[in-house]
Amino acid sequence: MAVLTVLLLFEGAAVLARDGELGSSLGGALVELAGPIVLLFVAAVLVCERLWPAERRPLLARGHLQDAAFFVFFAAAVVPLVTLLGVAFSTLLMVHASWIEASFTATWPRWLVVGVTLVAMDGCNWVAHWIEHRIGLLWRFHAVHHTQEELSVLTTFRTHPLVHTLTFLTATVPVVALMPDQSLAPILVTVYLCLGALPHANVGWSFGPVGRVLCSPAYHRLHHALDGPYDVNLGIVLTIWDVLARRAVFPTRGAPACRTGLVGRPIVVEQAARATGRSASSRLRWPSPSPPPSGPPRRTDLGVAPQCVSIRFPGRTAA
Repeated sequence: MAVLTVLLLFEGAAVLARDGELGSSLGGALVELAGPIVLLFVAAVLVCERLWPAERRPLLARGHLQDAAFFVFFAAAVVPLVTLLGVAFSTLLMVHASWIEASFTATWPRWLVVGVTLVAMDGCNWVAHWIEHRIGLLWRFHAVHHTQEELSVLTTFRTHPLVHTLTFLTATVPVVALMPDQSLAPILVTVYLCLGALPHANVGWSFGPVGRVLCSPAYHRLHHALDGPYDVNLGIVLTIWDVLARRAVFPTRGAPACRTGLVGRPIVVEQAARATGRSASSRLRWPSPSPPPSGPPRRTDLGVAPQCVSIRFPGRTAA
């Protein structure tokens, strides 16, 4: 994975340097992914977390500080990384698979192009997320995101850098296919990042009826539940992919917020400094990626979760 990422980074940098756009592209990406709009959005959500918290905790909780550090790392290192990955993969697609470009979208209204591309991106990201939970190597990268025991909007940026190789490769396909000139791509990236960050917020919002379509914080928190299973509620922005795959578990109105993190702390987390009675061996024990189901869950096990602390499916073992 690391070798593939490095090769793509060199390819992306070479393409931009050849066109004299390396500096401007990296600067533009920083504005799209960590610029004023994203900062204002994150700040607004953090205020909401203080006013209507799903789980009360200090403003400077260890998890908040750690995830803030991840955000700084995201802006400094991950933004350039994903920019070069996106350029490299889009270039390879246009050279070797130009047939995927849908030129007819040029006649569509701008709002329709953005909407359809966003839905297609979300579907591709759902597939990538599902794969990360099924393949051991990818799960080890993705598990960094699941270690957070004090979930907040900043947890969005708590990721291993190599996770983005798969997610950006898959998300680039619909952008290249539906936006041949990519003129609307910056708007799309910023909107999608904000929509994908909100479900991590430490608020108990379920969005009411809209939560059956959009991933709410209460819905996505079940995906991060300490007791698992981690292979439900995989949606990033839309719930429809979970519903179609029979992996949607909708929260119960008024249910208490469940604890988040990974059982056994396979990666030492910032909260471990205040914990007692945990052996080093328990912290180094890796959970398996989500095991394949032995059969489809009964419909009564999907729909609504009676409680978010413990969700069990017949024929499945929690990861």
